[in-house]
Amino acid sequence: MSKKTYAAMWTAVLITSLAGCAPVAPWERGNLAKPEMAIYPTPNQNAFRDHIFTSKAAAQGGHGSAGGGCGCN
Repeated sequence: MSKKTYAAMWTAVLITSLAGCAPVAPWERGNLAKPEMAIYPTPNQNAFRDHIFTSKAAAQGGHGSAGGGCGCN
């Protein structure tokens, strides 16, 4: 592979990776706070799942990281 091709490839990678980074203006943050933009957009279903988890594991919290309760997720 020639140096020009190699440089062009890395330039394309750099440009495409920077395309996803954009500052969010304060007046646009309301759009990101909408329920549709949440990681789990169905709060009723999530509340039900949390209730089941709490009942089974006899613990609360620990969602999304190392778990909680007895550790038998």
